Amino acid sequence: MTTHSVLKPQPRPEILAIDPYVPGKSRVPGVAKVHKLSSNESPLGPSPKAMEAVRALAGSLELYPDGASTALREAIGRRYGLDPARIICGNGSDELLALLAHVFLHPGDEGIYSQYGFLTYPICIRAAGGVPVVAKETDRTASVDAILAKTTARTKIVYLANPSNPTGTYISFSEVKRLHAGLPPHTLLVVDAAYAEYVTRNDYAAGLELASTLDNVVMTRTFSKIHGLASLRVGWAYGSAHVLDALNRVRGPFNLNGAAQAAGVASLEDMAHVERAIAHNSRWLPWLTEAIAKLGIEVTPSVGNFLLLTFPKESGRTAGDADAFLSARGFILRAVAAYGLPDSLRLTVGGEEANRGVVAALGEFMRGEGD
Repeated sequence: MTTHSVLKPQPRPEILAIDPYVPGKSRVPGVAKVHKLSSNESPLGPSPKAMEAVRALAGSLELYPDGASTALREAIGRRYGLDPARIICGNGSDELLALLAHVFLHPGDEGIYSQYGFLTYPICIRAAGGVPVVAKETDRTASVDAILAKTTARTKIVYLANPSNPTGTYISFSEVKRLHAGLPPHTLLVVDAAYAEYVTRNDYAAGLELASTLDNVVMTRTFSKIHGLASLRVGWAYGSAHVLDALNRVRGPFNLNGAAQAAGVASLEDMAHVERAIAHNSRWLPWLTEAIAKLGIEVTPSVGNFLLLTFPKESGRTAGDADAFLSARGFILRAVAAYGLPDSLRLTVGGEEANRGVVAALGEFMRGEGD
């Protein structure tokens, strides 16, 4: 093809190989009251202090925010005992996951993620000109051995969602350390701990210790889940000075808006709200697990604020049938066929009314009522 025959700007081929990320649906035509249980949002909403912080900013929207997110980084540092200079904030942790690939992947380098890992990972890898490599999971749980078996000299980044979305499974801190020990020093391990606050298991750690002491580990976190700030897109990452220096060279100069920064600071000052969210999840996650399993639906054990439900393959009882049945009754779950789980739906832990209602509706569905 000659230059003159190209009639319009051409994107890089690897960009066109990307399947765009499709968020969970949020409405059903013709259904007035909807319980949105598709996006792992907090049923408790944001802290009242965060809402007040956003309202207080309304009169000064003409001003640029602090480009360094100083107050928020300092608040995160106080909360977790971290050096603020080694914290970077972003427009959701998604931005930081993408920046890490952009900065550390050379064209043709490989990036590894586990079989049912967050769909953003292969998008980030491809967009940076890298080659996505999938490591098989065992029992819908990331396998350290499978990841290490896929590691080559070309592996420059490994994304580990812990806990993982959409499965809700996790690997222990000892397994994360074993994974890191098996990686070459030039490979960056990115521990995506978006759901860390919900985990109550003694053998779990979010990754702060590794990110604090090692040059090739970064931990990412978000305010979208337990803090209830999904609409404002507040994420952060912690890593070595070497990694942070590179990220700060390429991030947008005002990549986190003023309302997001103010709400994030206020949220960290209202840990009682976070504790209520943890308590709510600790009550309803096991309740939903037990109630749904009794209906004959397979429930993957979860440590997050959501459950992966797997339906029979028989006609009339499939995940697609369940999705249509529930949607018509105002319960929106997340179809996860794009993750390679066509027989499953992901259910967010909602408020009491939503939780009891969706279990009742699932019971009707499994009994064949209302068909």
